[in-house]
Amino acid sequence: MGRGCSRRLSRSPMDAIALLKQDHREVQKLFRSFRGAGVRASETSGALAAKIVTELSRHSAIEEEVLYPTLRELFPDDESEEFVLEALEEHHVAKSMLAEIDRLSPQDERFRAKVMVLIDSVEQHVAEEERTVLPELRRALSRQRLNELGDALASAKRRAPTRPHPHAPDEPPALPLVGAASAVVDRARDISEEAIRRLTG
Repeated sequence: MGRGCSRRLSRSPMDAIALLKQDHREVQKLFRSFRGAGVRASETSGALAAKIVTELSRHSAIEEEVLYPTLRELFPDDESEEFVLEALEEHHVAKSMLAEIDRLSPQDERFRAKVMVLIDSVEQHVAEEERTVLPELRRALSRQRLNELGDALASAKRRAPTRPHPHAPDEPPALPLVGAASAVVDRARDISEEAIRRLTG
């Protein structure tokens, strides 16, 4: 076994908060690139929007499958329940917008405006989550439990859909089953579209 492989196997697991924040930073980087692409750069904007659709679809799925049920378990009070329900509604709105963006041509006059509205909404959601929810999670859970939650999030992300499904269930127990089936269809579509891009590009 090579040294590189040994290092990968011995690497400490990423805790849940670090994983979620890493997802946030990756999406925010895409947002900055989209803003910087300019109105006339439709090809670049289209490629960036496609990545935003994929990353936000996966991130929403893992929060719905793993994070929000954990919050309900840890904090069984009205305030936490209200936060989770509002977050699920924010996800539903975001997924509806993502579905519209996914269908829209980058040359459409509404395309950039839709993505910018989505970005503003997601940035508010992320800011609130990092300001209130993640610190509470850090205080409530041991390092081991955070690592276990991180493993669960990473596992959910590997099988998460890569496209938005605003009408699919957004809570367990139906969510993982429907999400896994959707992910298979999404990945087949991703492969097909990539093959077409290679042939025509």
